[in-house]
Amino acid sequence: MTDIYLFGLSSRRAEWLSNRQTIVAENIANVNTPGYKSKDIQGFSDTMQSTQLAMVGSSPMHMASASGRSVDVEERPENEWDVTHSGNSVTLEQELLKSGEVSTQYTLNASIAKAFHRFFLTSVKG
Repeated sequence: MTDIYLFGLSSRRAEWLSNRQTIVAENIANVNTPGYKSKDIQGFSDTMQSTQLAMVGSSPMHMASASGRSVDVEERPENEWDVTHSGNSVTLEQELLKSGEVSTQYTLNASIAKAFHRFFLTSVKG
């Protein structure tokens, strides 16, 4: 049997959320460190885009991949709330919001994986 893509995706998402929570905790731990700059990791969709497999045609009769299309992407710079006189750019409120986002996303990820697992077991049992 081949691997089921959803379980692998769920695992990678959980790993990414774990890494993001580590960075957020590091930011909170350094909230009073002079000169410390707030950090965050690349978004999950950006991470998946940079690690995806690209289609390659071995014959000119194969269909062209969609990677040649130009798409307008609008990027918004992350707004920093406050920089103190000590040069520290960590805002406790912003980091706690990020931590709440991570918790919510982790719960959603686990719920989807659990529902798919139940669906999979039901289909196997018949």
